[in-house]
Formats: sequence, C-alpha cells, structure tokens
Amino acid sequence: MNESELEHFKQHIRVYMMVFVALGVLTVVTVGISYLDLSTGWAITIAMIVATVKASLVAGYFMHLVSEQAAIRWLLVLSAALLVFLFALPLATETTNAPLWPL
Repeated sequence: MNESELEHFKQHIRVYMMVFVALGVLTVVTVGISYLDLSTGWAITIAMIVATVKASLVAGYFMHLVSEQAAIRWLLVLSAALLVFLFALPLATETTNAPLWPL
C-alpha cells in the first residue's frame, strides 16, 4: 500500500468516526429530549427530526448513498415523499373527522 492509498484510507476512517460520534451525540440528544417537559406533539416532532438526521447519516455514509448517482438519490427522495404522503392520509382524516373520499 503506497502513501496516497494509506492517506485515502485514513481519510475514510476519519469520516466514519465523525459520523459515529455524531450518531452518539444525537442519541444522547434524543434521550435528553425525553426528560424535558414538552407537550406530546412537540416531543414527537423533535424526536422525529433527530431520527431523520440520524437515518440520513446512516443511509448516506454507511450505506454509501453519498457517492451514488443522482438517479438513485432522486428515487430515495421520491420514496421518502411518498412515505410522508401515506403517513399524512390517516392524519388528515383524523383531524377533519371526515372521510377522505365519499363511500
């Protein structure tokens, strides 16, 4: 292994260690949030934001999506958007007390 390959390897290890530390810090933040006196809605909102950041770090670096082609990234974004839409459907019916479509 020559010097440039070794430096490239060390750089990747450094990035993975930084992501690992960030995931650990975000886990501590999640636990800390659970001890705050927040309303249920705010607690869930903040927890979901932290979980989304953690999932993005895992998908981006440990699943190597950061270095993938743009088409794969757009499919990931489309999948996430459809997931949010499907989660929002029951919430829309619950908040309006009306069926989503006439039966």
